[in-house]
Formats: sequence, structure tokens, C-alpha cells
Amino acid sequence: MIDRLEKEVDMLERHLQVLRMVIENEPIGIVKMSNETGYPHHKVRYSLRVLEEETLIEPSSQGAISTEDTGEFVDDLDEKMDDIIGTMEEMKFVDAGAVSQD
Repeated sequence: MIDRLEKEVDMLERHLQVLRMVIENEPIGIVKMSNETGYPHHKVRYSLRVLEEETLIEPSSQGAISTEDTGEFVDDLDEKMDDIIGTMEEMKFVDAGAVSQD
């Protein structure tokens, strides 16, 4: 159960790193992103596909570029992450003694 969450968080981290690279270096291609991040081409390509489906980037002849939706997404991202972190904090077993050993 937690393994799957860890994999999803790792994938989200990669997607956000790819998005950050597009925003900071647009237009940018797969090869350059792969070389700078160390991620294999197929993983960068998948992240680009996900970001394109979310309308956060779009392809151009020179590489990926941001869209008009990107700014709003980035502006809301920290608040959304804080909400998720708060939920995760609430899920913790703070008092291990509360778990029955029966």
C-alpha cells in the first residue's frame, strides 16, 4: 500500500521537475531534458505526455513550451501540496501504543 504511494510521489516529482525545466528553458526537447535530469528518454517522454494531457505544456517544432494554463497551476501548486501534506500528517500513527497488540 505505501509502496504504491511512494511510486506515485516519485512519478509526480519527475513530472514537476520536467514541468519546471519547460518553464525555465522553453522551448526544450526530450534529449536535453534527459541529459540534464538523468531520466531515461522514455520517462521524460511519458512525463511530457502527462503534462500535455493536463494542458500544462504543448509541443512546438523546437520542443515543449508552457501554455496559458501553466501559470495558474503553478500558482495553486503550493497550496494543494500543503493540503495533501496536512492530510498525510493526520494519517500518521502518532501514538504507537494506540495500536492493539491482541
